[in-house]
Amino acid sequence: MVEALIAPIITEKAISKIETGTYTFKVATRANKIQIARAITDLYKVEVTKVNIINKKSEEVVIKGRFTGRKKAWKKAIITLKKGQKIPGFEEK
Repeated sequence: MVEALIAPIITEKAISKIETGTYTFKVATRANKIQIARAITDLYKVEVTKVNIINKKSEEVVIKGRFTGRKKAWKKAIITLKKGQKIPGFEEK
């Protein structure tokens, strides 16, 4: 089985969506919506109502104006929880 969750995404935009019950995670590129929902439910003991997935393409990078390369492609999941539920540890300070 694929380990679905890699890390939570903690940005200003992601933190502002927590009030509406929406959380953002970096997930494995081979994980699907069902595996992601199951991983969130098992890890945090909450009920997931919706999972949206965004595939981020690789980007070209120039280092010191001379060398070129590419960043890795990755996958982002936006998870919506059942109304009234929250994941502990994600509160805005």
